[in-house]
Amino acid sequence: MPETSRLSRRRFLNGAAAAAIIGPYAITSRALGAADKAAASNRLTLAHIGIGNQGRGHFGSMLGNRDAQILAVCDVRKNVRDERSKMVDDRYAKDSPAGSYRGCASYNDYRDVMARDDIDACVIATPDHWHAIISCAAARAGKDIYQEKPLTLDIREAWLLVDYMRRYGIVFQTGSQQRSDNRFRFACELVRNKYIGDLKTVHVGVGMPSEEKHLPEEPIPPGLDWEMWQGPAAWKPYNSERASGNYGGGWRRIRDYSGGMMTDWGAHHFDIAQWGMGMDGHGPVEVLAPDAEYKQIRYRYESGVIMYHGGANGVLFTGTDGKVEVNRGRIQTWPESLMQVQLGTSDIHLYKSTNHRQDWLDCIKTRKRPICDILVGTSSITVCHLGNICYWLNRNIKWDPVKKEILGNPEAGRWLDRPKRAPYRIA
Repeated sequence: MPETSRLSRRRFLNGAAAAAIIGPYAITSRALGAADKAAASNRLTLAHIGIGNQGRGHFGSMLGNRDAQILAVCDVRKNVRDERSKMVDDRYAKDSPAGSYRGCASYNDYRDVMARDDIDACVIATPDHWHAIISCAAARAGKDIYQEKPLTLDIREAWLLVDYMRRYGIVFQTGSQQRSDNRFRFACELVRNKYIGDLKTVHVGVGMPSEEKHLPEEPIPPGLDWEMWQGPAAWKPYNSERASGNYGGGWRRIRDYSGGMMTDWGAHHFDIAQWGMGMDGHGPVEVLAPDAEYKQIRYRYESGVIMYHGGANGVLFTGTDGKVEVNRGRIQTWPESLMQVQLGTSDIHLYKSTNHRQDWLDCIKTRKRPICDILVGTSSITVCHLGNICYWLNRNIKWDPVKKEILGNPEAGRWLDRPKRAPYRIA
């Protein structure tokens, strides 16, 4: 699809309303395309939905990106959205002749963002239980998407996202940014090109699943829309732990909103395991519950490779002729000489990205699929969710990666989907 037919901002700039929103840019050297800033007509207009914790990092990066302009922020906490909106206005005011800029809108409800035709793309970094609903709404509105991992709260949502993104032609980047790190790419290239021989096992070091929590009611802080925060999840009285984004606890550890560290960090490390095995779009055929010999779950792939939950500092690939272990900031091989491998022209060269967010912006312009496209994110999060189901039920699970079905286990099959509270459902 040609770029001009997809980028609503291009059409918007031709209208008289453009001056009211981005007028301060229209007459500066930066607006005309100074060396450190793309011309206004070439900048992608963004909305940030969920702008605390990880969302804050995305926001800061995009605020300083020469290819993007933030037009809206959305968060259910009034103090957060007001603060971020002011940051946008203050930052862009530097480029305004009058030294003022009031072009960043602030919203409590993501649906107000979707109604705007002048926004090209959304950065979504809400708690996990909101991801799929907001992303599907953005796709229907024709907006490209950068969505934080973990992709979804359940497996059904994940594969619905694939259907939505393909149907609406959306450039979708999953926030599993380790694929844009050269250490992880090199480790996977060693595995894919059999420099460690035939792959036998993979060990993935991440934490455990989320759990049910019953917490006492506390007063709702001023400015927090607790109803909107909960959205599709089962209604529970406010408690500060439920709303906390702290990595040591908070909503990431509570089953209503997240899959725990199995999905949070699993969306990074199981993703790399899938990449190294060449399993994007596919997955395991069986998940084995803990037993007397192995205290954590194991995955069996059709190739015979066994993937273990645990036993690695990051991700450890073991083959018949060597090993490679990779994590953030480190990579180690056995033998050490594998570190000196130079890939040949006939070797598999994996997608190279050195900046996950910029890769997404670049792909919006070219309409190519980015390094962590929706199918990549969906395949990897499916692995994480299957592991959680196995833990929660403590029984083996047979999985059909083609039909996306759990075989012969109705109880486990019910976990493929989670009930959604009305009216917060995927349309």
